[in-house]
Amino acid sequence: MQSGGNVIESHREGALVKSDKEACSRYIPTLTTENTGPTMANKKAGFGDTVVINESKLRAPSPRGTNGDHDSEEESYRDGRSEEVDRDTKSRAFAWCRDFLSGSWKSIPEADFRISIVSGGLSNLLYMCSLPDHAQTIEDEPRRVLLRVYGAILQVRHPAIPTVIQDVDSLVLESVMFAILAERALGPRLYGIFPEGRLEQYMPSKRLRTEQLFVPELSAEIASKLARFHGMVMPFNKEPKWLFGTIDRYMNQVMNLKFTREAHIKKFNKLIKYNLPAELESLRVLLAATPSPVVFCHNDVQEGNILMLENRDHSTDKLMLIDFEYSSYNYRGFDFGNHFCEWCYDYTYNQWPFYKYTPDNYPSREQQLHFIRNYLAEAGGYSENTMNEDQARIEQQMLFEANRFALASHFLWGLWSIIQARISKIEFGYMDYAQSRFDAYFKQKKLYS
Repeated sequence: MQSGGNVIESHREGALVKSDKEACSRYIPTLTTENTGPTMANKKAGFGDTVVINESKLRAPSPRGTNGDHDSEEESYRDGRSEEVDRDTKSRAFAWCRDFLSGSWKSIPEADFRISIVSGGLSNLLYMCSLPDHAQTIEDEPRRVLLRVYGAILQVRHPAIPTVIQDVDSLVLESVMFAILAERALGPRLYGIFPEGRLEQYMPSKRLRTEQLFVPELSAEIASKLARFHGMVMPFNKEPKWLFGTIDRYMNQVMNLKFTREAHIKKFNKLIKYNLPAELESLRVLLAATPSPVVFCHNDVQEGNILMLENRDHSTDKLMLIDFEYSSYNYRGFDFGNHFCEWCYDYTYNQWPFYKYTPDNYPSREQQLHFIRNYLAEAGGYSENTMNEDQARIEQQMLFEANRFALASHFLWGLWSIIQARISKIEFGYMDYAQSRFDAYFKQKKLYS
């Protein structure tokens, strides 16, 4: 399918229904504001602590629009995303690069340090850090690196809270995973790890755009890359606990959430009218009846996590999967269904809510089969002895598996987005996105329940 009709560019209060939600308070610190002091990302929040946010660095000044009727978030971001890096972030980035990198990074003054925002991250803040043009490399140090600063959902934690300590565990696991994949030349190199984030190799590349997911050649390579990823044996727990463990944890947090902004409260109240805990039990039963093998899953194969490497125009190996923070052993169908859902979302849209939802872009049966056939070709799912009838049966089972698990994708990211709306500093319409995902969930459920 091509992008075009039925495009939803922003979701107002009456635009998207279909969501049940509850809230997250006990495990998320109290938020207050003042005009001085560190930003939220710079705080270590403990259980019951108060996180102080520097209000001067927030771009959302008013809980209401100019006439009291507009979406206040939309009003706050009417000029689009910010493009400048604040002084505090630049200073911390300079210190990390100086401490973890070698050669010229040790001697350049902060005034010569270069940093710019890299778009595409919804969970983390991404920056490109570079040496000035006049600085000569001394050893084998890189001239540019990617700085990843973990989002608030991973930084708000306390060892006494089991539901939050799992986020710390996930960061440790991802760091191990990142290093392993780098050693196998399946991912960027790792230059430094610290509590707030890490420094990675900057790959000369471009992130895929949503419309490129529809290109048959690229879709085939994504399927092939995913098959290789699924075939890896990693030193992690092989039980498929991640999916419902994560959903249950998010649900508990959402059940205790308290919003203060009027725009958020209105949207949240619409979401909690649906009985999401009961809906979750229904989803659990539905997926228990949906066969899907357990493999090592990426769990977030969207266009922003796929790099198009430079100078690979004539290569059949031009793509690289990145961002492994959600990777774990999981049901194969989740990676399929989640990826198909991502065909509908463009996160590069530069006006509120900073994404564009096009439900007509959900892959057709033929596009899904193209993906599945290339996956099976790489994974060895076909053999010379496979009969046409058997091949058709395998493909039909995988189509059903993918579209059933697409429900879990909508449910998981819907809950995730509600929490992000409360604690994230990233410029994005998280509450609108949650509405969009749950709306899609209920539509998908009618087709595949």
